[in-house]
Amino acid sequence: MVYGKILPGVFLARPNRFVAHVDVGGRVEVCHVKNTGRCRELLIPGVKVWLEESANPARKTKYDLIAVEKEREGGPLLINMDSQAPNRVFGEWAAAGGLGFIPDLLRPEMTYGNSRFDYYWEFSKGGALRRGFWEVKGVTLEEAGVARFPDAPTLRGLKHLEELIAAREAGYEAGVCFIVQMEGMDRVEPNDATHPEFGAALRRAARAGVEALALECRVEPGRLEINGKVPVRL
Repeated sequence: MVYGKILPGVFLARPNRFVAHVDVGGRVEVCHVKNTGRCRELLIPGVKVWLEESANPARKTKYDLIAVEKEREGGPLLINMDSQAPNRVFGEWAAAGGLGFIPDLLRPEMTYGNSRFDYYWEFSKGGALRRGFWEVKGVTLEEAGVARFPDAPTLRGLKHLEELIAAREAGYEAGVCFIVQMEGMDRVEPNDATHPEFGAALRRAARAGVEALALECRVEPGRLEINGKVPVRL
């Protein structure tokens, strides 16, 4: 995934979940935040952020905030926080054969039961048809080299896991993929301290045959791509 025109800024404040005030070359700009999550551990006044300049002159905000540099021992960690990016990079990766095969069909935003999953896929070989669903979750929370999800309680995430279990019981393949929007993580774990119910549901889903997959990304200010798998520890 490649962005357009990218420039740095300094984060100042986030008056609501949709916008941020950023110092861009000495000017205070109101920027659209492409992540409605809390991101409290990332958006700290004074941190360096990266913005994509919009080519649409009719927009109310000229810039999108897409990445942040998290200060930590050993140097800053660049984290992509664009919540639309995980679905795009997963789709590119899966379409190119990342799942071990090139799907005959890869359809985004597929409704099943009471949920809308990020992807539905089909693959046939030797007359046998395989089909299933993937739900994609972006991960931006890092603690001492461990990526954790979620960064805040997510009732929607719980619902998705229950529906994936139901799909698996109905004969579909099913999986949840954690897209780690940063590099160098040792593993991915459910954030039991913040939302123990999600962790319990993820473990229950794994026992029911739902695959838990984590993919780490190579992150640059204007680019995001899958770098490889990292372990998921339940």
